Amino acid sequence: MRRLVVLLALLMLLATAADPAQAGRDVLTIGIGQYPASLHPSIESMVARSYVLGLARRPFTVYDADWKLVCMLCTAVPTLENGGAWTETTPDGKDGIAVRYTIVAGAAWADGTPVTSRDVVFTREVGRHPRSGVMPKEFWRSLSKIDVEDERTFVLHFDRRHFDYNAINDFELLPEHIEAAAFAEPDAYPTRTRYATDPTNPGLYNGPYRVAEVAPGSHIVLVRNAYWKGPAPEFERIVVRAIENTAALEANLLSGAIDMIAGEIGLTLDQAEALQARHRDRFQVIFKPSLAYEHIDLNLDNPDLADVRVRQALLLALDREAISRQLFAGRQPVADSNVSPLDRMAAADVRRWPYDPAAAAALFAAAGWGRLVNGVRVDAAGRPLRVELMTTAGDRTRELVQQVLQSQWKAAGIDVRIRNQPARVFFGETVSRRQFGSMALFAWFSAPESVPRTTLHASEIPTEANGWSGQNYTGFRNAEMDGLIEAIETELDEGKRRALWGRLQALYAEQLPALPLWWRANAFVLPAWLDGVRPTGHQYPTTLWVEEWRTR
Repeated sequence: MRRLVVLLALLMLLATAADPAQAGRDVLTIGIGQYPASLHPSIESMVARSYVLGLARRPFTVYDADWKLVCMLCTAVPTLENGGAWTETTPDGKDGIAVRYTIVAGAAWADGTPVTSRDVVFTREVGRHPRSGVMPKEFWRSLSKIDVEDERTFVLHFDRRHFDYNAINDFELLPEHIEAAAFAEPDAYPTRTRYATDPTNPGLYNGPYRVAEVAPGSHIVLVRNAYWKGPAPEFERIVVRAIENTAALEANLLSGAIDMIAGEIGLTLDQAEALQARHRDRFQVIFKPSLAYEHIDLNLDNPDLADVRVRQALLLALDREAISRQLFAGRQPVADSNVSPLDRMAAADVRRWPYDPAAAAALFAAAGWGRLVNGVRVDAAGRPLRVELMTTAGDRTRELVQQVLQSQWKAAGIDVRIRNQPARVFFGETVSRRQFGSMALFAWFSAPESVPRTTLHASEIPTEANGWSGQNYTGFRNAEMDGLIEAIETELDEGKRRALWGRLQALYAEQLPALPLWWRANAFVLPAWLDGVRPTGHQYPTTLWVEEWRTR
């Protein structure tokens, strides 16, 4: 009898330990659809990188889930009204602005080294170097001087009066005591940064967690930062697993290999809806409309795509409304420009490009592609109109969209070849170095009223000479667009700025440096036992508030 009682007790103990509803949760395993090409906070721009670093780093300022500017590494948002910022005249007579910030007390890198104004000065030095690879270049160029008042307080002096003068979200602080050695040879910094050569060095991180293990292409393990002074995070460890196939991502969730799937870079809408219907008791699914702009970047150095008539015809030949309705149940509205209808600066009268095969054919003909040979448009020399469409391999939705686009363009006489790559190659090399010959299908995530300097200004075209910094991957060069961007940045009057935004959107819709597809809605698939995850709907990921996540 005693043996039976002991056996029953052991069985009950094992059953309890195997039951996720009863067991303690010291580890949270998150699935994402891509592996980051880099962990450096300012080199390359993958969402996967931002998601992981949201667990391990804190920016000075950021937009929160209510789309309000808040401090994370600073004590308070400085404004002209509260005296934290003031206008000034620069030494060369320009209208400048100065902004004072104070680092929160107790802020430290995860090796125990305090975060100080020395890090601020060093970060500016790296950012301003023309070949450091750090973005965005205009932010660092405009930051003309830093006055250090003490170990925690500093004043940034800008040589222009930006309307968002106090939003220093792009000031991604670097640890001087770690990165100074890597920056000793600035030209080699992109490959020698410790974020690349020693990514588990605790001194690289200042958030609730630090990176403790890196398995390239597979997973990243984060553990609590012992020197974090904010609210204690719930989990001892967080494992971020990269599964670059959405079907496999879902299978891993259902098997229990991962606990949740990041909405920023996870399941397709149809997968999430089906999962919600079948497993409502196990998972909570949040559908969040967002500022994520799904589009096709066009390489405008390709002479066939340099003709705006060809670009306009390509868009007229697509039935984007039907694609959105059939693939996304209408949850992802068709995009008319690069500014979301959710953004307060969205223009209501932007030119729309409805599905119109006849108008597309006329534009193709006017551009010299009027003759068809075996169903493919050819020019006067008999050369076919052929393009290559690239995207991230393993993303079921994008691969399906590719096939639909290929089919619709085939009907219009365009020969479309598909070639895909793993995300870390596609973003880390092909797109960032403009190595795609024709078309690159992906999404931009932006913040509210985010000026598109880095993606549209001619000075932001990545080249070997500038260390491949900048995100104008299309190679768009337009003097009016450059002027509008510069005017918007420095216009403090909101009404006047809105008019400039209207013209920018009209010019974008006319010139089409990229082909707008739709505004994405993201599906956050969370375990039923997790609370506190608040999707933002913009480029700043939920992980920036991981210390608010709690188990039920």
